[in-house]
Amino acid sequence: MTGLDTAAKIITRIGEIAHWIAAALMAAATVCSLLAPQFLSYFVGIDVTGETVELSLYGFSVTAPVVGETVDLTAFFLFGIGAVIILLLMAMVFRNIRLIITKSEGTTPFQADNVRMLKEIGIFSLAVPIIGFIMGLVIQLVLGFEAVEISNSMGGFVFGILALFLTQVFARGIQLENDTDGLL
Repeated sequence: MTGLDTAAKIITRIGEIAHWIAAALMAAATVCSLLAPQFLSYFVGIDVTGETVELSLYGFSVTAPVVGETVDLTAFFLFGIGAVIILLLMAMVFRNIRLIITKSEGTTPFQADNVRMLKEIGIFSLAVPIIGFIMGLVIQLVLGFEAVEISNSMGGFVFGILALFLTQVFARGIQLENDTDGLL
């Protein structure tokens, strides 16, 4: 195991755990926004200094109105649903990266499990902006198109398409290794 493999495994494990914890905290904050809004500040820090507040996660951004002295709780609740899903998807991306590194230690990375996990990484990455788009649309339908401003980064598409392309490269690598082993 090289130092780079060890560092990558540690970093991806930390990223995975951080995303699982963030998803749990965001789920708790989302439920609080619906059932006990007075406790929302225990889970998230929202700076209410103007007429709007920006809620943002992985390129999914909602500029929500301020109602009273807090963010519009309906906007936060709907944003929270999308945020939990996105955090869970990203936790799975970090998990799969770590597992690919682990399975490739001391052997070839061209393995069927690695191809499957790489494909899942591509799908999860593509799903992040799709979830942002869908939840943005839901928020605008519920609160009105003039009440909130939605933006969504498409960076997940680029990473997802790259991961899906690499899936094909790895599948071809498996085929070439099998052909080579058959010749020996």
